[in-house]
Amino acid sequence: MSEKVNKILSKLELNEFKLNSLLEITKGINNNFSVEKLLKIYEYILREQLGISRLILYNFNQKNWNCLLRYGAKGNARKINIHKDLLHIKDITVIESSSSASLNSFDIVIPIYHKKKPLSYLLIGDLNEDAIRISPTIKHMPFIQTLTNIIIVAIENKRFANESILQEITNKELEVASQMQRLLFPEHLPSNNRLDVAARYETQQLVGGDYYDFIKINHQEYVFCIADVSGKGVSAALLMSNFQANLKANVKYNHGQLTLEDLVHLLNEDVNNAAKGEKFITLFISYYNCTNRKLKYVNAGHNHPLLSDGKTFKLLNKGCIGLGMFDKLPSVEMEEIAINPGNVLVCYTDGLVELENEEGEQFETDRLHEIVKNNFHLSMKDLDKIIFHELDRFKGKKEFLDDTALLSCRFL
Repeated sequence: MSEKVNKILSKLELNEFKLNSLLEITKGINNNFSVEKLLKIYEYILREQLGISRLILYNFNQKNWNCLLRYGAKGNARKINIHKDLLHIKDITVIESSSSASLNSFDIVIPIYHKKKPLSYLLIGDLNEDAIRISPTIKHMPFIQTLTNIIIVAIENKRFANESILQEITNKELEVASQMQRLLFPEHLPSNNRLDVAARYETQQLVGGDYYDFIKINHQEYVFCIADVSGKGVSAALLMSNFQANLKANVKYNHGQLTLEDLVHLLNEDVNNAAKGEKFITLFISYYNCTNRKLKYVNAGHNHPLLSDGKTFKLLNKGCIGLGMFDKLPSVEMEEIAINPGNVLVCYTDGLVELENEEGEQFETDRLHEIVKNNFHLSMKDLDKIIFHELDRFKGKKEFLDDTALLSCRFL
């Protein structure tokens, strides 16, 4: 009778231990203990209370396998090849003989899976078979698996929470950057008896690398441009912000001393200093004098703007290579054009003409020519709306894959 009572008491003691261990871990999770503190509780339960004197715990962090906890194993963690030695193990496994000498120094492998994907592997060895709370068989290993599962899921949840917080911070920073970038674009474009100007910019991220500007020097003189940084996202936006600041400063303070060619050389130097050869900028920049109706421009590797009288088109393609491609520009060619009343200039970035439809066909400049010709009588704002409407219709269900900027000007 006493033997039966002792067995019952031992079983109760074991169940109480398991329950207390789970409660202690759960309490730590609910109190938002750090990963280090949770692992200390876990290690205490396994080492001190279960008599496990050798242990390695591996965890997959969505990128790599890392050793999360190790004691009594010396250098074995570095010698185990997880992909070769462990990934084939699906259930609690006793290690009797393995081709890996490092694995043979352990007794049991306990895998932790989630949605059929391995999250963790626990290797334990040198079991104290005399401890009251551990059995010489593996029948109590499911408890250790459960305990490990709780710890690993808690750590994963912490990681996801931290990533969510970081993502939220990044998104807020990008929103601020997007608002700041919008300030770089002119708030008001002229629409009067001399000029009718309109523009539109669509970015595929919160920030982008396309840019246009229309700068009034005085009542007779204007500088306007459109540009595109190689690449996308934050790095492109930062480079374009730097470029815009240098461009505006030079136009505002040095326009009387600089020719367009001089300005392009200076901008090339600025891009090289900022990008260190990692990115380049294509640019179309022009200077217009309303009094003598002369337009001067330089095209630095940019898509060729269209100058039209409603019947014919001229491509503005004189200039040089893109800015930042070389330390020094080999040559810069400036062209001067006489502008007739009613002429329309349409400038754009490559996202417009390289837009693809569901068949993989690009929009290209011929379609743009046709739209401008058929809608030549419209205001520039309405013309831009028509162009983007046709882009939407052309691409069908496909998304815009690149930033797209459009700047249109009618000379009156």
